[in-house]
Amino acid sequence: MENPSPQCGAAAEDPENPEVFCLMRVNNSSGWLRLWENCEITVGRGMDVTYPIISLTYPLMLSRLHCSFKLREDGAWTVTDRKSLNGVWVNGRQITPEKPHVIRLGDSIQLGVAVKDSVEFDYEFVKRPLNDVRSSLLRPDMEAPNHPRLFKKPKRKMTDEIEPSTSSKPKLYRSSGVDKSTAQPCPIQTIEPLEPREPRPENKVQHPIPNVKNREDVDNLQMFSQNNLMLREQVDCTERRVASLEGQPQQSAPYREEQREWQRQLDTLRAKMEEMKALELSFNNAKQQLEEQKRKTRRDQMKEEKKQEREQQQEVHLKQKLDEALKEQKKVLDELSRSRRGFEEMLLAKNKELEVTKEEKEKAKAKGEEVVSQMTEVMQNELECIICSEFFIEAVNLNCAHSFCKYCIQQWRKKKDQCPICSQAIVSQTRCLALDNCIDSMVENLSLELKRRRQELVNERKGAPPAEVMVIQDDDSSALGDAEGPVLVASSASSSVQSVDSDSDSYVDYSQSAPLTFSDSSLSDD
Repeated sequence: MENPSPQCGAAAEDPENPEVFCLMRVNNSSGWLRLWENCEITVGRGMDVTYPIISLTYPLMLSRLHCSFKLREDGAWTVTDRKSLNGVWVNGRQITPEKPHVIRLGDSIQLGVAVKDSVEFDYEFVKRPLNDVRSSLLRPDMEAPNHPRLFKKPKRKMTDEIEPSTSSKPKLYRSSGVDKSTAQPCPIQTIEPLEPREPRPENKVQHPIPNVKNREDVDNLQMFSQNNLMLREQVDCTERRVASLEGQPQQSAPYREEQREWQRQLDTLRAKMEEMKALELSFNNAKQQLEEQKRKTRRDQMKEEKKQEREQQQEVHLKQKLDEALKEQKKVLDELSRSRRGFEEMLLAKNKELEVTKEEKEKAKAKGEEVVSQMTEVMQNELECIICSEFFIEAVNLNCAHSFCKYCIQQWRKKKDQCPICSQAIVSQTRCLALDNCIDSMVENLSLELKRRRQELVNERKGAPPAEVMVIQDDDSSALGDAEGPVLVASSASSSVQSVDSDSDSYVDYSQSAPLTFSDSSLSDD
């Protein structure tokens, strides 16, 4: 509720609800500052300013004389930073100290710096009807800033004319006013030193320790602390005033009365000081309880946070292990896939190699069969005995260079001592071991059937009964043409041989159906 001073507010009062300039507190319906047009408005945490304000959170946020507002002759309002510690900010920009800065309606004015992204003293320069803002205005100091207190200039007061004692009592009342820094109700009782009275007994009031449960209790703790600070400043000011009065010559009753009044004020303030100490003690205990509760809560929170952090770390660790396992599994699968492709390539190469080898084997086999066939054909053409139509067995060479089996030529010579091929007289016969060895080596490469048959022939030649050999002399030209001479006919169970001799040449017919075997007893003359 506004209570304007006689010096600054009288000229602005208008019963018709005039519009007034004020600093509207942002996001707060109280603590607005009215700007008087006919005087300079000062703001700070000191006692000799128009609006003494103390921060509840940071008591030293505002300087003793932080800033001042003044209306210029051209009708423009200005704000001046009075070398404050934390500065004055207009529309988010800090102004230069000791240099007036023009402000306009709607401008943002911040006193002090932002803490945790918020400014405690944030105002907006507005102009509103007085009746609309009356309940929100902060009550100014009853002693205007252009009328300093007595203890500030004691020497000048001594030279001025001594005023009646009745004029000093209102000043004493103003100087002893309690907390005017906030719009919140102060728990300290208001001091009323208008009438002389005895000092109150210094009985300490027993206040119950408040139960701190919410944010309001914390604000009360801060408020009591600030009130205690303000009360100490008032006690210091009063003590300095009393000391200044005691040092002056007491020549008149008004001075003695003023001194006694100041002494009573000092006693009252000291009593209040004792009460505040008791309150401070109780609230300190409550504050300790609150801090202990906060520490306990903080410890519980830290434990819970650590537990959650451990769980998160475990979850992250498990996730990492799972990722590593998945990566390892993927790596193994990739390795297996590569190995599989490698094995498939190797198998394909082996299959190709086997096919090539098989083809080569087939070619080699075909070539071998061809070689065997050629060898067989060569042997049949060149290494057969003309008498038995078999490969030479114990081959012998005659003096005419023809070759026969030893057994066959012996049987032949019993009947006729001429070569069966060229009819040349047989003079000598010689064993041909080279031919036998060659035939034996070539027989080894023949088929099993041919090797078995040759072995049977060898066995028959060594122990078989002699074959029947008959030489027929045929003079009939119709049977053998013009051939003359003997005809050899040999028969056995498996072969037959016919030989025809003539005067001019010899004709021999050997059957290829079966081999012919001879024995010494089987040969007989015609």
